Amino acid sequence: MKQWCNVFYGIILYPLLQGCIQTKHEVAIAPVEIKPIHITIDVNVKIDRELEDFFGEIDKLSENTTGTSTPANGAK
Repeated sequence: MKQWCNVFYGIILYPLLQGCIQTKHEVAIAPVEIKPIHITIDVNVKIDRELEDFFGEIDKLSENTTGTSTPANGAK
């Protein structure tokens, strides 16, 4: 019988205690500041020119041997 009384009191006291416990959450939202992004790109022009010269020489050689040039990807 005593065990049932403890269960009964627990059932009664649990909602009462839950009503006494309160939590408050407050979230502050600050305004978002948007700043410009500065990007610096260094282009190595020397290597680009050397690659163009290298592949240009290959294209000239292929034109001389076949008479016509064909694209590298095989498209007609």
